[in-house]
Amino acid sequence: MTREQKIVAAGAASGVAAMLLAMWLLYRALPQPAGVATLADRIAYALRAGAFAALPLFVMLATIGNNRFLSEAIDPTRGAEDKATIVNGRVADNSVQQFVVFLAAILALAASLPPGRMKVIAAAAIVFVAARILFWIGYRIGPLYRAFGFAATFYLNLGLLGAALWLALR
Repeated sequence: MTREQKIVAAGAASGVAAMLLAMWLLYRALPQPAGVATLADRIAYALRAGAFAALPLFVMLATIGNNRFLSEAIDPTRGAEDKATIVNGRVADNSVQQFVVFLAAILALAASLPPGRMKVIAAAAIVFVAARILFWIGYRIGPLYRAFGFAATFYLNLGLLGAALWLALR
């Protein structure tokens, strides 16, 4: 394995471990949500969690817009973006992709979870936000260091989707 591959592998492995630990701790610490007895209530709860999870993406888009407004990159067809704006754009692109999967997963999960397990949705939203922020910070440090946040988000989404599909099919 090359030095770069070792950095990415270590970042990814630690990101997955941190995500699993955070999910476990948050699930134990968060209170059970009230008012989630019906399917409509659970979907509404998941949508509110989705709105919270969209906050980092909103900040990313605002940052990119401000960077463009205050620079030669105000015209995006010029190709005048500085490295920070390019990185922020890539982070936002990946965050849109991850958010779409996250939202689909929590909505599907909310449709199948019993009311007593709904706090997993809140835990997942908190972890998603933290992982996206850490992805952004890591990418700004250097592209190899995005692995922690990427893996934390990707495997969170994989687990949520897997759980939603398993519950739906059983």
